[in-house]
Amino acid sequence: MQKKISVNIKGMTCASCVNRIEKALNKNEGMTSASVNLATEKANILFDDSILKTSKIVDIISNAGYEASLEASSTKENDLKKEKCFIIFAVVLTLPLALPMFIELFGFHVMPSPWLQLIIATPIQFIIGARFYKSAWGAIKAKTGNMELLVAIGTTAAWGLSLYLLLQGHIHLYFEGSAVVITLVLLGKYFEARAKMQTTASIKALQALRPLTAKVLRNNSELEISVEELKLSDLVLIRPGERVPVDGIIKKGKTQVDESLITGEGLPVDKDESDKVVGGSINGDGLIQVEVTALGSETVLARIIRMVEDTQAAKAPIQRLVDKVSGYFVPTVLMIALITILTTAYILGNWETAIIQGVAVLVIACPCALGLATPTSIMVGTGVAAKAGILIKDAEALEITHSVTIIAFDKTGTLTEGKPALSQLYTFGKPEIEILTLLATIQNGSEHPLAKAILNDASKKNISLLQATSTKALPGRGVEAEINNTKYVLASKRFLSEFNIKDELVLSMAHDREILGETVSFLVELPINKVIGIVTFKDTIKESAKSTIKKLKELGIKTIMLTGDNQESANLVAKELGIDFVRAEILPQDKSEIIQELKRQGEIVAMVGDGINDAPALAAAHVGIAMSTGTDVAMQSAGITLMRGNPLLIPDAISISRKTYSKIKQNLFWAFIYNVIGIPLAAFGYLDPVVAGAAMAMSSVSVVTNSLLLRRWKSSTTL
Repeated sequence: MQKKISVNIKGMTCASCVNRIEKALNKNEGMTSASVNLATEKANILFDDSILKTSKIVDIISNAGYEASLEASSTKENDLKKEKCFIIFAVVLTLPLALPMFIELFGFHVMPSPWLQLIIATPIQFIIGARFYKSAWGAIKAKTGNMELLVAIGTTAAWGLSLYLLLQGHIHLYFEGSAVVITLVLLGKYFEARAKMQTTASIKALQALRPLTAKVLRNNSELEISVEELKLSDLVLIRPGERVPVDGIIKKGKTQVDESLITGEGLPVDKDESDKVVGGSINGDGLIQVEVTALGSETVLARIIRMVEDTQAAKAPIQRLVDKVSGYFVPTVLMIALITILTTAYILGNWETAIIQGVAVLVIACPCALGLATPTSIMVGTGVAAKAGILIKDAEALEITHSVTIIAFDKTGTLTEGKPALSQLYTFGKPEIEILTLLATIQNGSEHPLAKAILNDASKKNISLLQATSTKALPGRGVEAEINNTKYVLASKRFLSEFNIKDELVLSMAHDREILGETVSFLVELPINKVIGIVTFKDTIKESAKSTIKKLKELGIKTIMLTGDNQESANLVAKELGIDFVRAEILPQDKSEIIQELKRQGEIVAMVGDGINDAPALAAAHVGIAMSTGTDVAMQSAGITLMRGNPLLIPDAISISRKTYSKIKQNLFWAFIYNVIGIPLAAFGYLDPVVAGAAMAMSSVSVVTNSLLLRRWKSSTTL
């Protein structure tokens, strides 16, 4: 049976570490997939637990030279505090060796005696730097390389050369080089870890929304209990200003709810009885009683956190190429360093200079920035997107979205409010009340927006429903039911032709309403195939829909509307909004075929929808974008979920994807440029190990800092 687990990993420092752990895991029988993320320090692993045990997976990672656990042994904040103390110790020891180097620039020679230099440098090398040897030994055992191996070889060479020169009676030594490099590398990793913690700020903000207690009404009394003790159908009392502890439905009271940290909605939302509330939102000015409908991992907030965490831990397609390159990187650098040493020694006849240049090559060539370039950008990008109400299911969706060339829209609930009202009811031979009763009976229990419009109208007129049997949905066509031994079909215009209905009066009346942009349905009595009623519906175009299409055009993206609605109504909406192409009167399966057709034409297609009938098209598109105001099926089929029904979040999703992908490319450029420039300079003697160590440390910090600039991105819906 396939099982998925997330393993926390400590000790990773570069892309080579990621490559090494994935290789160690993937070569085992029973392993389906293993994806390791350097920025989150986690491995997402899918395996067959009948062949491979969880404990064995932890052992595999441990044997590769890293600490692995299913639960984080301590918080990152505590780890960072410990690391800070360690670095202070390293800096205190290093300063007596490093400061004299700068003072010498002004003509003063205050370097400690050679033997004192040895005494100071040795604990830095073998106690503070012990972690490098431990990880390097793991890499050697795994017959691969990583950053620690480069640092360990380079600093050991500098320390060993200095010891040799000391024993030979020389006074010009390089102990300060090895000590400063180790301290700078540790300092760089510390600043990098601090910056990486900021990339998870969105997750922390979401987790902080979870209240620990709730006031529950039991046996006519109010009890304050832990949220974990709540049960489904419990009644929770929420006072003004309190945070909503659970997902539920308001049973009593009305209020306004601030859902901004969950949906990105800037203004409070009015809530009345029977409305849903989401755990983590803030109650406004009303006292409400809420019936619990979801607990624990099934709440909206828990699912949001899980989706953001999964996306941040996932690997973007571009990162797979980076990991592949990094697998060859360390061996290549070791070869360059060896060639540098041998060539320099041969040309200059000076082994001392040759080794120092080789050390500089090893130190500058740290590939940690390469490993951080993509995941840190994705972490920040998905974080700010989630804050704006855009949930990105996986890193692949984030990466592809930036290159979308055309967006296909469903109409109802996406570009329109999705709450159509019954506009006109025409009857032929029967009283209006009888036709409305038949319509409401046929649609009873349906969640379709048009069905709700009929049922609402029937409810207002206090109509008692009849008993319907053999009710079945005809996707894209209508609904069939039997009432009082007579069969009826509530059909779309397209379905009329199947009954060979060509009544000119009926078709003319329908056409008149379609010209006005209304949706028309026909009540047909079988088997006489006679239209006994026409019902029309009017839906309202969303306020922000026109601005959405305009923004997409500014981004260079074409638009197409796919709808089962009539051609006249669809054309009217498309013309008002400025949509480029329209395909109307189509069945649900036609939508996915049109998506495939667009893909065959070379378009990168995004599909936006909210209903069950949109799920196949959402799955068929390169990127599916679902409105959370729609069905769960649609959201599960989509790569991106918009937490509000505001279409302006669509260009926002494109924008954050483009910004994130741009940061990834910038980061990869900087990660490579450090090495492309630094390695030749070091090999030709223009870069000493100390400067190389500083440059290497700065490369990682600059990559993470550049990713953090994404936090300045703002949603157009909150500007």
